[in-house]
Amino acid sequence: MDEALEKAKTILWAQQKWPGIYFFKFIVPNDKVKLELVKKLFLHEDQITYRTSKDIRFIALSCKQEMKNPDEVLEIYKKAGEIEGVISL
Repeated sequence: MDEALEKAKTILWAQQKWPGIYFFKFIVPNDKVKLELVKKLFLHEDQITYRTSKDIRFIALSCKQEMKNPDEVLEIYKKAGEIEGVISL
């Protein structure tokens, strides 16, 4: 595991109880395919909220989801990072 991921994992272990609810936020280009790919990262679509940017080029996607441990959180960020144009916050 690279150094940045190891540091993120350490911080997640220290700052949150596991299992627990984790709040994800992504900025996604306003592209139906990319938005669907990000939505598929989450188990409960009803927990996802959306907000478009003023110029409608991007969509802020937020989701609270029960996670077992930091490894699950980092796996979602890793998969989101593979989608072109998606920014993880």
